[in-house]
Amino acid sequence: MTYRNPPTTPRKSATFDDYTLSEIRRAAATGIYDIRGAGAKRKLPHFDDLLVLGASISRYPLEGYRERCDTSVVLGSRHAKKPIELKIPITIAGMSFGSLSGQAKEALGRGATLSGTSTTTGDGGMTEEERGHSKTLVYQYLPSRYGMNPRDLRRADAIEIVVGQGAKPGGGGMLLGQKISDRVAEMRTLPKGIDQRSASRHPDWTGPDDLEIKILELREITDWEKPIYVKVGGARPYYDTALAVKAGADVVVVDGMQGGTAATQEVFIENVGQPTLACIRPAVQALQDLGMHRKVQLIISGGIRNGADVAKALALGVDAVSIGTAALVALGDNDPRWEADYNELGTTAGAYDDWHEGRDPAGITTQDPELMKRVDPIAAGRRLANYLKVMTLEAQTIARACGKNSLHNLEPEDLVALTIEAAAMAGVPLAGTNWIPGKNGF
Repeated sequence: MTYRNPPTTPRKSATFDDYTLSEIRRAAATGIYDIRGAGAKRKLPHFDDLLVLGASISRYPLEGYRERCDTSVVLGSRHAKKPIELKIPITIAGMSFGSLSGQAKEALGRGATLSGTSTTTGDGGMTEEERGHSKTLVYQYLPSRYGMNPRDLRRADAIEIVVGQGAKPGGGGMLLGQKISDRVAEMRTLPKGIDQRSASRHPDWTGPDDLEIKILELREITDWEKPIYVKVGGARPYYDTALAVKAGADVVVVDGMQGGTAATQEVFIENVGQPTLACIRPAVQALQDLGMHRKVQLIISGGIRNGADVAKALALGVDAVSIGTAALVALGDNDPRWEADYNELGTTAGAYDDWHEGRDPAGITTQDPELMKRVDPIAAGRRLANYLKVMTLEAQTIARACGKNSLHNLEPEDLVALTIEAAAMAGVPLAGTNWIPGKNGF
């Protein structure tokens, strides 16, 4: 009788998984790298790896909705004559007209205004839809200088100098030709239908000393009224925060690698930068070492999804958070009701990230007139406002449970970590211990 070994179950490689194999085949067939939007999709240490310690005997909780929990925040009080006063510590990140449709930009402005917070222009200039419907609008000053002019600088409520983004620290922006409509081309002084690639660094400075001169120039243009933000991608948050403060910034924005982008190389999104969670404590430490914590405000962005994320970020020492991808989802991005349309593009709702192609079925990341009609700015703005309201209520619920009458009274002592990595990054103890990895040499 012939003995046969039982067959071994086929086993796929964890290194060469299905996605990796498909990307090798795509690269071999085309000879070009992949471009997409959104942020890092790989699993990274994040706010889910932290837990909040509610009050019991050692801490006294606040009673439900009867005791006040303040959510307001003031941004830009260091030098600006007119600092920004927001009702909630959740702002809308910069997303350009060109990347987004005019209707989407209007909806962001409407939702932010209903919620008492700010929105941000993004690359490509200021649109009337956004300025007209945004009570508080932050004007981004990027390396491209697209659409930049002194009049709009003065019309803004704050100016954000963008040095980098979390999805591509050290890299420039992209807006491919199919999204360069007549209006986008006019605003950016570009030929219609031609790919646009922004520079990776500002053309008129090479270091922090030059940045200080640029900040002074912007203050002179705006009569010292507007707060000046400096935004950096999450790469070296301690040194970048310290240099931004020394250059004169009123607010520092640090964007982790879960932060989205309109379009860049896939290899960039997944392999450059640091997780948002890893960026917070070094940035806070830089402010503390300079004696500027709470005097210069810190905004963190990149993968903020709910009120728990907001509460945990504030507990780690930030003053406010900023959302981009989540705001687009609230407007209707990747909505399952367009599933058939997503299928025709070779994807599915929840996975669509080819924002650079300009064929977004939801009408948000497109310049196609027919697709843009699918966005009702009023209804979409209300959805965004509802989402921001829920995030705020969730954060308040957590703060009250910790006995705090302000979101800004949350502190690292209110947190523990579920993993060694998260404990080391956040600088809080591993749950069930008093051990903070890396502290005191251990």
